Amino acid sequence: MTWFTRWAFGNKAAVMLIVALSLVVGIFSYATLPMELLPEADNPQVTITTIGPSKDARTMEQQVTTPIEEAVLSVKGKSGMFSQTGDGFSQINMNFDSKTNMKDAKAEVQEAIASLQFPEGVMNPFVLQLNTSMIPVAQITLAFEGGLTDENVKRVEDTVVPAIQKLDGVSNVVLYGKTTPKIMIEPNMQKLTELQIPVQAIYSVLEGKEVSVAIGEQNIDGMSGNVKVQAEVQDLSTLKKLPLVPGVVLEDVANVRTTSGQESISQLNGNDILFMMVSKEANANQVAVGHAVEQRLEELNGDIEGADFNMLMNTSDTIQSSVNHMMQEVLLGALFATIVILLFLRNFKATLITAVSIPLSLGITLYLLSLSGVTLNIITLGGVAVAVGRLVDDSIVVIENIFRRMQKEALSKELILNATREVAGAITSSTITTVVVFLPMGLLRGSLQDFLLPFALTVSYSLLASLLVALTVVPIMSAWLLKNSKLKEHQPSKRFASFLKWNLDHKWLPLVLSVALFVGSIWAYAAMPKGALDASDATFMTAGMEFESDTPIDTVIAKGQEFAALLQGQEGVKYVLMEQGNNAELAQWGEVDSPTNVTLTMVMEEDGDAQAVIDLIENQKPNYENAQLSVGQLSMMGSTSTNINIDLLGGTEEERRAAAAELVQKIREVEHVEKVSSNMDATKPVFYFNVDPTAANAQQIAMQLQMMLNPVPIGSIQLEDAEAQVLVDAIVKPSSQQDLTSMQIQTEQGLVPITSVASFEETEEATVRYHKDGKDYIRVSASAVAEQLSVVGADMNKIVNDMEVAEDLEIVVGGASADQMQDLMDLFVTMLLSIAIVYLVMVMTFKTIRAPLAIMFSLPLAFIGAVLGLIITGINPDFTAAFGVLMLIGIVVTNAIVLIDRVRHNEETMTIRDAVLEAATTRMRPILMTAIATICAMMPLLFMKTEMGNIVSQSLAIVVIGGLTTATALTLIIVPVVYEGLYFRKSKKQRKAQAALANGETHSV
Repeated sequence: MTWFTRWAFGNKAAVMLIVALSLVVGIFSYATLPMELLPEADNPQVTITTIGPSKDARTMEQQVTTPIEEAVLSVKGKSGMFSQTGDGFSQINMNFDSKTNMKDAKAEVQEAIASLQFPEGVMNPFVLQLNTSMIPVAQITLAFEGGLTDENVKRVEDTVVPAIQKLDGVSNVVLYGKTTPKIMIEPNMQKLTELQIPVQAIYSVLEGKEVSVAIGEQNIDGMSGNVKVQAEVQDLSTLKKLPLVPGVVLEDVANVRTTSGQESISQLNGNDILFMMVSKEANANQVAVGHAVEQRLEELNGDIEGADFNMLMNTSDTIQSSVNHMMQEVLLGALFATIVILLFLRNFKATLITAVSIPLSLGITLYLLSLSGVTLNIITLGGVAVAVGRLVDDSIVVIENIFRRMQKEALSKELILNATREVAGAITSSTITTVVVFLPMGLLRGSLQDFLLPFALTVSYSLLASLLVALTVVPIMSAWLLKNSKLKEHQPSKRFASFLKWNLDHKWLPLVLSVALFVGSIWAYAAMPKGALDASDATFMTAGMEFESDTPIDTVIAKGQEFAALLQGQEGVKYVLMEQGNNAELAQWGEVDSPTNVTLTMVMEEDGDAQAVIDLIENQKPNYENAQLSVGQLSMMGSTSTNINIDLLGGTEEERRAAAAELVQKIREVEHVEKVSSNMDATKPVFYFNVDPTAANAQQIAMQLQMMLNPVPIGSIQLEDAEAQVLVDAIVKPSSQQDLTSMQIQTEQGLVPITSVASFEETEEATVRYHKDGKDYIRVSASAVAEQLSVVGADMNKIVNDMEVAEDLEIVVGGASADQMQDLMDLFVTMLLSIAIVYLVMVMTFKTIRAPLAIMFSLPLAFIGAVLGLIITGINPDFTAAFGVLMLIGIVVTNAIVLIDRVRHNEETMTIRDAVLEAATTRMRPILMTAIATICAMMPLLFMKTEMGNIVSQSLAIVVIGGLTTATALTLIIVPVVYEGLYFRKSKKQRKAQAALANGETHSV
């Protein structure tokens, strides 16, 4: 690798020009790189959502869910399928393996269900496949002082939407929450009876009134023209005047009125709202677009009288905050690393030479990220923050070796070349080993790879850039800046040399202690609870109200509004968004819920106390005994769930129910479980009319009851430039079982009580029905404390394993704990691959097996410190902590490589014992400098606020700092001990020969 150094000395002007260009292109790349919250990643799931207003759960299951499940059974790449069906909705989630192209999977699902026919009133299914790029730039709520009148909605459509759409970088603006006007006809049964008019006359009132018929072409006055007949009902008054029978019009026997046709409730701080979602163009800067939208919204608020437009969520603020926080950590880390170098070398010029590698490496890294199509997001910035301390390592080793040589001889080009050559192999090998640690990330599954690959590329680019700088820029700057520098010779530590010699003479003691510590750390880690990845943001809070399934909808809405008003009065709460019910717009995004549930989203002020809101909601639970209240921090990441699911499949329904009841009872006794629920809990009464097929036609009775008990659409008319659906309201509105059973129906024998042809039965049935791979199943869910996820998961597994159930009943534990174990297992496999690749690189470097084996002993030493750090800080390990261990594989072997490389060179002129002692004492200073610089550079990460979705967390910093601290301290002892132990016979023979020479005997070595 000294070719780079010689080339640099021969082309100094070109090197300086490249340095300047690197800084310029780095700044330019930083300014032009698209800023996003997260890298683009597919969710390996396709969701099929269908809305069927007024349809009960069993009907939706039989006529919607089951046909869809059967249609998509053969879709390629499918790893599992779950569905839930409730009153008025059906949702099917199809999971796919990591190799599946999700765009192709979505297209195949759409094609599979395209030919299905559904009952009248059921909307066509919405097929959704989510990607992080679909996160909108802004979510805006639009309200007016006068409410959402037709005039105000039109102002939004004609003024607000175009104003936002015209902004640079805006790709799409979608408006949600508009209501379609409906006309309700309420028959007056008493007047109809008096006038002897059948109710069927109202159902056919629009027949022949809305037509446009082409009669044909005729020659009229010498010209050819078309003859057409048309009629149109253009307003409500015309509809009211439509005749039913001679002398009687519609308004004589019915009340005709307009309604909003609102299917769901969305209110912000008590006011009805429209939603606006703003998406950006593919290459647009998310921060710039977000700020432009925010500015335009402020202008519109001032220009439109009575407008109350609010930015409910602006991802540009989140990104800006993330970038600012991460850049702050990077700058602080660089400052701390520079201070460490200055304290060790005590030479400002040498410190400046080393510190230059940080901005140069970052500039090259940003340019390479730009070429690779990687955006600037919290993942790539996290990679920079982690790598910043490592950027100076190669330069430290080079400058320290030059520095040490200068203490004995005058500065010259040859001195610099020789000093660089001595360490070039070591720093190249150590950098490559760190880089190859991240190569197996390409083998990870799905979205995990999408998140980790940009991180790996960032770290790899920065480390390779720092190696290039260390081999070219640092030697040239040393030749310029270190001229006439007088340096005091550095004396190796005699105490350390004596301590190391004692350990070499008593190898068994440090080795036994190291093994004991390693085994103890493994036991401690196994006993530690593994937490869920914290991706929450206290700026957003969410609360849920889950009412009994038989609660009237009016009561649900009233109680939800009451609770929203209470939250709105809480100090520190800026907005309260209340949502209830289902509609087609939300269904497009896979958002459906039971109509008896209310969701409340709170946007907090900057200094708002989120814990106070949580405490308020917890204290309100006794006041809402008929509803289950839940509260938590809202996350934009789907991986923060702490629900552990136990699915019961097969067997009979009675066996599943009995096993589920037993599970619920046992899980309630498990510590750290916050809530236990089962999908068989929610039931509501279902009233059956069992028709005697010999007495009446069941299909005809069902059609009559449908018309009697539900609004029936009979057509549509144009109403104020909008098409309005016309419905005949329910004729009968029973409020008791007696009302229901006393209804009269038409049969071949005439008008008879329904109970004369059908028996009446009342049962309790589940309001939500669940399928797994098309089969009925029961799911028991337990919400665990995030920090104790693995402990609760282990307890649940033990409960399941100890249960005695029917042979054909299968119990499967899944959910957050299973996902966590899968992610950790994937990462563990990646670690093994990384270790194998690192060892291979070192074998190729040292051309022997035993020397790299000694270096690999630094890895268990790092694990000791990682676990110790977690124990001391009281932080439970999560996925990011495990990722920190993966990083340590590449970091800790660096020091051991620098040490063993020196030992191997020394062996050309020394015995193994002397080579080890000289290398350890000589390399102790650069090893400590690089380790402490890296540790200090990561210190700011210990105190940083974890941003949403960021894998650079406090636990990762603790693992890296703890592991590097112990690995550095023990590497200087254990690695030399292991190395000499691997060459024990040769070393012992050399020492005997050396002792014989010292005693005057003539034995050859």
